[in-house]
Amino acid sequence: MTTLGIIGSGNIGSAVARLAVAADMKVVIANSRGPETLQDQVAELGPLATAGTVEEAASVGDAVVLSIPLKAVPELPEGLLAGKLVLDTSNYYPSRDGRIEELDSSAVTTSELVQRLTGARDVKVFNNIMAGHIPALARPAGAGDRSALPIAGDDAAAKTEAADLISALGYDTYDAGTLAESWRFEPETPAYGLVYFEDPNVPQEKMAEAAPGTTPAEQIKAALDAATRVNVAERRI
Repeated sequence: MTTLGIIGSGNIGSAVARLAVAADMKVVIANSRGPETLQDQVAELGPLATAGTVEEAASVGDAVVLSIPLKAVPELPEGLLAGKLVLDTSNYYPSRDGRIEELDSSAVTTSELVQRLTGARDVKVFNNIMAGHIPALARPAGAGDRSALPIAGDDAAAKTEAADLISALGYDTYDAGTLAESWRFEPETPAYGLVYFEDPNVPQEKMAEAAPGTTPAEQIKAALDAATRVNVAERRI
């Protein structure tokens, strides 16, 4: 049985955890506050889920979902994720993470930075979709209304492993290239957020109640192809 370690118990990590237990995977979920703060959450997830430390989530997981603020990545124990298959949900928000010069200057992408800091076999995914849409759009393999997620990574084998895992969780994948190309589905690009809405023109003030919509791989490809690089230094969110 596959075990998924999840570091980060916020909205994205929790949504992926729900998909994992629904797919009969074991889940070990961890946060910075300690396992005792996660008892209600694992009770809701059911018997396949347990709370652990970040060390336990990393060590027992066949793959690890990393879903913590970017500013917290350097604070992880040294070597914790080295060589591990990591599903990296990171986005850079200066208002939360502080200014990071090499991201502001586009010297690297967010996930290139995460890979360098962790030594992981990093695959960027789940960063471009709202947390509430993750369980809402998941479908079994072969379903006609199955959606796709873009993935990016520098390790071809890691991307293949990640795609198999993501398929079990309920999504097709579209290979968006290397980590250097992963900016194409980061905030403020066509493949970020609104692409998963039934009405992609929904105004921001109505997004909370707006319905998600099936988003196949060809739609993701078109959104990626339309992307232009965002000037991250101007990002205020």
